[in-house]
Amino acid sequence: MKKDTHPDYHFIEVKMTDGTVINMRSTWGKEGDSMQLDIDPTVHPAWNGGTSRLMDAGGRVSKFKKKYEGLGF
Repeated sequence: MKKDTHPDYHFIEVKMTDGTVINMRSTWGKEGDSMQLDIDPTVHPAWNGGTSRLMDAGGRVSKFKKKYEGLGF
């Protein structure tokens, strides 16, 4: 294996939006640094299965659906 090809992993503290702190290995920063998250997996709908609705009042989505309505989407 080649030397110095892998990044230096070390432990950092990651502070979630609710105040909890998690220690994890990372290449970010230096050993013992602290990272404050603005959005984390506990609150973001992409990770927690939240629902979002597409609001469209006769706009682009409606035009797309009308154009391709015969294809069975």
